[in-house]
Amino acid sequence: MDLARWIHANAGFAPGKPALRYEGEDISYAALARRIDEQARALDAAGIRAGDRVAFLGLNNPEAVALLFACARLRALFVPLNWRLAPPDHRATLAACAPTLLFGEPGFAPAIDGVRAGLPRMRFVALGAADGWEPYPDFLAASTGRAVPEPFPHDSPALISYTSGSTGRPKGVVLTQAALFYNAVNSTHMHDLASTDRVLTTLPLFHVGGLNILTLPALHAGATVTLHPKFDPGAALEAIERERITLTVLVPAQIDALAAHPRWQAADLSSLRMITTGSQIVPPRDYERVHARGVPLVSVYGSTETAPIATYVRAAEARRKAGSAGRPAPHCECRVVDESGDDVAAGTSGEIVVRGPNVMAGYWGDLAATDAALRDGWFHTGDVGHFDEEGWLVVDGRIKDMIISGGENVYPAEIENVLAESDAIAEVAVVGRPDERWGEAVVAVVVPKPGRRVEARDVLALLEGRVARYKHPRAVIFADALPRTALGKVQKSDVRQLAITAARGTTV
Repeated sequence: MDLARWIHANAGFAPGKPALRYEGEDISYAALARRIDEQARALDAAGIRAGDRVAFLGLNNPEAVALLFACARLRALFVPLNWRLAPPDHRATLAACAPTLLFGEPGFAPAIDGVRAGLPRMRFVALGAADGWEPYPDFLAASTGRAVPEPFPHDSPALISYTSGSTGRPKGVVLTQAALFYNAVNSTHMHDLASTDRVLTTLPLFHVGGLNILTLPALHAGATVTLHPKFDPGAALEAIERERITLTVLVPAQIDALAAHPRWQAADLSSLRMITTGSQIVPPRDYERVHARGVPLVSVYGSTETAPIATYVRAAEARRKAGSAGRPAPHCECRVVDESGDDVAAGTSGEIVVRGPNVMAGYWGDLAATDAALRDGWFHTGDVGHFDEEGWLVVDGRIKDMIISGGENVYPAEIENVLAESDAIAEVAVVGRPDERWGEAVVAVVVPKPGRRVEARDVLALLEGRVARYKHPRAVIFADALPRTALGKVQKSDVRQLAITAARGTTV
């Protein structure tokens, strides 16, 4: 089914069924279809044509969801922007993708106003009152009411989603209608997704984790999505109980926040069929916390470039395969290869490569980066992993994060997972820094829990007998917090710089 027809088709079967729930309002499939039609006519009247870009800057909002489908109707590309970025970052992103229209929530207008002089010509439409911005009702009222073009072919571009930037400047990933469709099919298999499900979305829609793991697949299936503007642990627990949520996606940082909430132990989670997690290597403690509440915690592996679902664990194997990234999705292939591109044996680490209709068409305006990432039809993830004896994928870390110390490969995740088990450590990141003797020295940057005193020898003692000696940190640095991206991923480049320039710390 073409992306532009998903909502209208479901409206035909169940017009009164809630498609979205947002701040106490139910928006039925029929009402959402009408909203998409209204937006599409207004976009058409504004001169939006095939290949044009339409950007959105704001928190999770039903208007953003509708705009994605309206853009698909007009053969345009929807560009959700990361609202957590600073104005110079917005200027760089907007200059790169050059949208014709930018829709924004009023609270974010000042961030754009400060850099408008350096942006290409575009119209600015505010979803509320914002000086110098065109009011959204006026934009809709200008609709010509004329028919809009037929949707693009299935392999046409539909979405530009920017990467999290955890390893460098964010890149605009172009995903086609086919990629979004096959990703939805993969999600349906992963979650046993049905029209009877009730999905809670708290991750930002500017990232594929929030938009594509469950939100779009749920709307494809005719399910109901409860959309929160942004994540709040108390509000999330309340919604799970009140609306009997069956499925949700939570990154590790969100799981940690829920587990620390006073309501966590007593909250009624019985409606949840599973919780999906990913975006980084998941600490063992998160599996333990969620499984202790009787809810399967399942991992999904992928990236913005894979839409993102590439491999996953299903609920039946959640406990037995905790920590695994799962098996390849039905419409996706996954291999682990050496530097020559040859498959490696089970248990041997190599680069993870992915192929399938869910994989990106390329990076917007960056042919060199596209050619480097897409080789012979395979997307080279830059992740290191291995298959176990049963054919399940285990992610070891990022190639760029791998530390070569004294000629030996050290994967930070192995050390981080052991240290994260400590009751005295809130979070930890392991990086390599230049060393004249070893090439790179392993450094642990540790954030103690409030009120807990931790010394370097305590950190090293946790690794004794569990991690090979050559992998032990040669320095331990203590910090108040770790730098993170918008989705809570640790910003390893910043941690590495901290390790290099830290004026204080304990060297061992």
